[in-house]
Amino acid sequence: MTRKAPSSDPVQDAPQVEPPKHAAAGLPAVAHSLRMARQQMGVKRTALTLLRVNQKDGFDCPGCAWPEGDKRHAAEFCENGAKAVAEEATTRRVTRDFFTAHPVADLAGRSGYWLGQQGRLTEPMYLPEGGERYEPIGWDDAFALIAEELNALASPDEAVFYTSGRTSNEAAFLYQLFAREFGTNNLPDCSNMCHESSGSALTETVGVGKGSVLLEDLYQAELIIVAGQNPGTNHPRMLSALEKAKAGGARIITVNPLPEAGMERFKNPQTPRGLAAGGTPLTDLFLQVRLGGDQALFRVLNRMILERDGAVDEEFVGRYTYGFEEFAKAARTTDWDAALAATGLERDQIERALEMVLASRRTVVCWAMGLTQHKHAVPTIREVVNFLLLRGDIGRPGAGVCPVRGHSNVQGDRTMGIFERPAPAFLDALEREFGFAPPREHGYDVVRAIRAMRDGQAKVFFAMGGNFVAASPDTEVTEAAMRRARLTVHVSTKLNRSHCVTGARALILPTLGRTERDTQRGGDQFVTVEDSMGMVHASRGRLAPASGQLLSEPAIVARLARAVLGDSSTTPWEEFEGDYGLIRDRIARVVPGFKDFNAKVARPGGFALPHAPRDERRFPTGTGKANFTAAPVEYPRVPEGRLLLQTLRSHDQYNTTVYGLDDRYRGIKNGRRVVLVHPEDATAHGLADGSFADLTSEWSDGRERVARGFRVVHYPTARGCAAAYYPETNVLVPLDATADTSNTPASKSIVIRLTPSEAD
Repeated sequence: MTRKAPSSDPVQDAPQVEPPKHAAAGLPAVAHSLRMARQQMGVKRTALTLLRVNQKDGFDCPGCAWPEGDKRHAAEFCENGAKAVAEEATTRRVTRDFFTAHPVADLAGRSGYWLGQQGRLTEPMYLPEGGERYEPIGWDDAFALIAEELNALASPDEAVFYTSGRTSNEAAFLYQLFAREFGTNNLPDCSNMCHESSGSALTETVGVGKGSVLLEDLYQAELIIVAGQNPGTNHPRMLSALEKAKAGGARIITVNPLPEAGMERFKNPQTPRGLAAGGTPLTDLFLQVRLGGDQALFRVLNRMILERDGAVDEEFVGRYTYGFEEFAKAARTTDWDAALAATGLERDQIERALEMVLASRRTVVCWAMGLTQHKHAVPTIREVVNFLLLRGDIGRPGAGVCPVRGHSNVQGDRTMGIFERPAPAFLDALEREFGFAPPREHGYDVVRAIRAMRDGQAKVFFAMGGNFVAASPDTEVTEAAMRRARLTVHVSTKLNRSHCVTGARALILPTLGRTERDTQRGGDQFVTVEDSMGMVHASRGRLAPASGQLLSEPAIVARLARAVLGDSSTTPWEEFEGDYGLIRDRIARVVPGFKDFNAKVARPGGFALPHAPRDERRFPTGTGKANFTAAPVEYPRVPEGRLLLQTLRSHDQYNTTVYGLDDRYRGIKNGRRVVLVHPEDATAHGLADGSFADLTSEWSDGRERVARGFRVVHYPTARGCAAAYYPETNVLVPLDATADTSNTPASKSIVIRLTPSEAD
């Protein structure tokens, strides 16, 4: 039975607000998950689908990249994973009749929530130049149209090939191969907007741009620092790992401007204690740092470690590191007053943290976008590495760096070559394997791609998944840039905002989801993904496809390549489409760590990719050692009468996919246009709880941007800080406000002023 989607757009600007919660999960999470799943899938389909999520013979949850252990629960999913699966496995359908009834202008006026609730796309759709509505188009005609536009470009670099992190390893490898055979390295991806700062900092300091820990390391750790991350909403299964670590004796320090329910107490829905008792308190010490103060916090901790006799692992530092003296000189001159001003903390809080650090022989630091999306994000993560190097906590069981990725295969996409600045060794391997000369000039990342479209230097935009328009900064500039393109193409499972902001011509190409059976000429296929800790495993969908007209992502790329490259390509695209094992054979010969790929991934649970710092204490940097760094301490300076805003997700949200209109843990119901402000800061701005305000961002060059009509919520944030949901507040972030080195949008450091809304 096909379920009917909501026919109206219920997003409200006057949400209901109640006090925030102090515990996450438990029975409410179970009930909420099942209710949303039944609404989308029905009872029988819910049971059949959810019991296959994250199982060794099942499919990888599209919700996040948190790894699974070897022993798995029958219900190996979290609340937000259940929502993600329900959204994909929904029985609601978007047919050609829907597009007849809804012109693009009408769709553009709808919320992202409403668009997502309409259901699965069922056939290719085409918006002709000057057209008002999408209309059906055959697959061959769609590929011919794309080939016409791409082959008419003056240069391959006038095309942009974007990738979302849900793309499989097989599809990602083919996609980058096609783009490079076509002649460009313009391969921006969602990493550019989230963890690029992590990759930049880690590559420079330890030689590998990935985390150095496995799941077992968390269980062996004596101290876990969770900084700039909200696992309860963004990676809920991480709470189970933290609970297990606590049971093994670990202590946890949480560093965050906002108190988050999941890090206060976890009610594990898979245990009697979690369901019926009080759950597990997770945080031993909460450091409510000011936005952007993390670098100063770790620097002052490093100074204190240096000053404490016997605290530095002298043997490790002497044998495995480079640059210690320069770093130590800078750290020893750290100014306490400046550190306290940057962090907003009291000295005794930092000293308590130090004692926990010194008592630990094995420390893991986990982080997410709270650290990566600042102008000084890369120096901040370098300082985290300094902190771990001082104690010898890289390459030791139970210790290391743990950047927690979002999308379920965003790390795998990068491993497969989705990168605008590929390593020469990777291009050399491609050339040897496929017999063509890949382009060597660096391509566009996300920000540079938007600039290129804005300036008329890029004319075709092709997106493999994602919601580029809603995810990108500087909303008005991004939308104007997209509209300048000659052609925009989106490979998607469901509608989103990007389908409503088009070039002169536009295509929507519907694809299979993770939950669906993928049958090709070679029989039923599976794909692979890499989780946040470098484990690679298979993913097999079992549901019947939402429509007989869907193509898999590998099939779409293979057919696109044949249409565009024609006889000039000797790559066996048709064979790749029919048998993904052939793709994996080629990956094995090109990508380090994937030797015998097909054999390894056939093992239940998959395999771990090699990681030199973790496995051998070998650091493949320019110096051959782990590098200490000594960057100046930076933090945002906020003028009098202003606040510092961070963008964040609601609990009913995954990136730009909005599952519902509630943020249960923060006490927000039925609305998204809210701004969370400390009561004293709100009072100083003359804004009562429940009043409405406009958010105006201010930048050093005098530019301002405005987001209007946000309900003020008095909330226990760090003083001087505020928070609001994205994508609603992406408009406040200029295209050029990015992190140094990584070019990641600085969405966690927005200086704003709050003024009463005219309509209030």
